[in-house]
Amino acid sequence: MENGLLSKYFKGIVAKRLSDVEADPNISNQHEFNGINEFRNILGSKKHTYEAIFIHLTDDEEAILKEEGSLTWYNARENHPTRNEFRLYYSTTQIMEKAIAGDFLLIGLTHDNKLVVVIAPKGTTAEQQLLWLFEIREIGNKFILRNISSKDIKLNFAGKYILNSLGFEIDESEPDFLNLILETFGSQFPPTAIFSEFARSTVDNVSPFEEPDKTLITWLEREEMLFKTLEKHIVSKKLEQGFGENKTDVDDFISFSLSIQNRRKSRAGFAFENHLASIFKFQEINFSKGAKTERNNKPDFLFPSITDYHNPSFPVELLTMLGVKTTAKDRWRQVLSEAGRISQKHLITLEPAISVNQTDEMIAQNLQLVIPQSLKETFTASQQSNLLNLQDFIHMVRQRQNIIIK
Repeated sequence: MENGLLSKYFKGIVAKRLSDVEADPNISNQHEFNGINEFRNILGSKKHTYEAIFIHLTDDEEAILKEEGSLTWYNARENHPTRNEFRLYYSTTQIMEKAIAGDFLLIGLTHDNKLVVVIAPKGTTAEQQLLWLFEIREIGNKFILRNISSKDIKLNFAGKYILNSLGFEIDESEPDFLNLILETFGSQFPPTAIFSEFARSTVDNVSPFEEPDKTLITWLEREEMLFKTLEKHIVSKKLEQGFGENKTDVDDFISFSLSIQNRRKSRAGFAFENHLASIFKFQEINFSKGAKTERNNKPDFLFPSITDYHNPSFPVELLTMLGVKTTAKDRWRQVLSEAGRISQKHLITLEPAISVNQTDEMIAQNLQLVIPQSLKETFTASQQSNLLNLQDFIHMVRQRQNIIIK
């Protein structure tokens, strides 16, 4: 099955807003989702108990919860000659106890016949991302069905990003490059800047000068695939060796697993900065990267330079600051204090479908959001009118630097 299709991960989903009777134990303690007959097209008619993963998504990445549980699919009118009333009984979990009426609920059947139950509070980025991914335009208190197997959705960068946030491992390894990677670096991870440069060298169908937005995403996707190719090789070798002296040391296994997770997170952010710096160099734009401003703050990029920033006679209106965050959600506020001289901050992120609530707050805080062009489609039409793409941002910086030259 093709990796680039949503059907590789889900057979079908149902979605709705939680009602009082489903979420509030003071009204009902039945632990059931009702009005779900349409899901019979996916789950069939026989009673069955499914293993399930319950996920509570919020815009605070530290508060995201995941919990194992179960769901039982059954016909409450099984003995009735003409009526069917299918229900899903859910086990007790802290995630369902946190849910409130009006929250977005999504239940999906995966290809290993498990159910995924996702709760996202109303008005959050998490909710907007799920609505976009599953092409749901309006959502109310009645379940709607998406049979993914019969109407597939092609995954682009944004789709893969959202699936990854749900915990799905996106298989994007490039075995054709494995020999080249091993010849270049051996069976170890090189410094991120070197690996980013290597990733760019394997791509020849983009132009960082003429198409910076497309180039950025292409480089990021290529580095992700190359990284996972090397990671899969290294991890498989480690699994063969075992952990610790007796090869079954649990602490050694946990330590190794955590190192893999931490490397993934840090590498993604460094790769984003590395590729942006390369594009700015191709564009012949002057900048300082990671230089100190006030109180030891280090904005990711300052234009035209940190020297000009610290020069009190340099015109403030010609200074530009760009923060870089792979995920924005609640972390975008961190950039607001990073360059005191510059009133309007700029932030580029790979976060798709940021909620209207958050983009409105960014505007109120004088933060200009920069979104690669292919991700802009995940935002509403009204939001898009207030977004810059990377090409727009480069044009703005170049205009300011041309004023300096004159």
